[in-house]
Amino acid sequence: MRLPASAAVLAALALALAGVSAPQWRWRLPEGHLPPAVPADNPMSSAKIELGRRLFYDADLSIDGTMSCATCHEQKRGFTDGNRTHPGVHGNPGRRNIPSLANVAWRSSLTWADPTTRTLEAQAATPIAGDHPVEMGMKGAEAELPRRFGRDACYRRMFAKAFPEEKGRIDMTTISAALAAFQRTLISTDTPYDRWRQGDRTAMTSTAVAGAAVFGTKCASCHSGADFTDDGFHRIGRKSPDAADRGLGEITGDPAGNGKFRTPGLRNVAISAPYFHDGATPDLSGAILRHGDVAISAGEMDELLAFLQHLTDETFLKDKRFAYPEEACGRKL
Repeated sequence: MRLPASAAVLAALALALAGVSAPQWRWRLPEGHLPPAVPADNPMSSAKIELGRRLFYDADLSIDGTMSCATCHEQKRGFTDGNRTHPGVHGNPGRRNIPSLANVAWRSSLTWADPTTRTLEAQAATPIAGDHPVEMGMKGAEAELPRRFGRDACYRRMFAKAFPEEKGRIDMTTISAALAAFQRTLISTDTPYDRWRQGDRTAMTSTAVAGAAVFGTKCASCHSGADFTDDGFHRIGRKSPDAADRGLGEITGDPAGNGKFRTPGLRNVAISAPYFHDGATPDLSGAILRHGDVAISAGEMDELLAFLQHLTDETFLKDKRFAYPEEACGRKL
């Protein structure tokens, strides 16, 4: 993620020479972190992010007005919800555990088992209009969304400001684009481990530092990189794949993919239980042991647990920029 200063200067110069205007959005990232890739047809802007944030918390995205994105993605839980799975609007049982949204902008695939869903714009259709399982229940009723939001004068203004090139059009495309823009701002970079890596040797306990070493030896082959995920699909443990949820194999049709699921990132993992795609593991020690093929001593377990506790980003969990917007268009919501 490191961007050399010379590269940044050259990039800015190239834009200037090409007559390209400066972007409306500036990423707030620690030194050495590159911003995430952003689709060319959905550039970031403050107006789009503001709209996406409001939509994220609006239950009118669901068929009966009872479920918003934030219903399942709670900021205080790292944008998970603390349940094994979450039922849909019609009471349909949830199928998989709610994944965290921390640093979701850098993920190369965006569901537990579908490598073809690669942008946040495309992913939005899964909860809003998907039917396997039904979550927000809007499949076949997508035309209701512009009617609902178009009745609100403030929403009309926000869409017009966010999408001037579309003349403020309200539909699934612009709704998904705004939601994607907001989610790209859900950036977590201020854990005790981050501060320790940056040179603050008081940020982690000695036990956690020992746990980081154990983690690097026994866990980092899959939980690698800045967000502790290789974005790959793996089968873990010795248990046979669940016939009811084949994971990657369901998408590819290849039996070799049965039981393989995407490696989750571990930022804020200590406050985002339960774990795994099925939400069947209630605590971190159980999650470590569920891997089965990794030998962990009692001492190493204590060290690993201490390290994982140091991956909680309190700033991220309390950042008001990610919370329910208290006002829009100058009026309280």
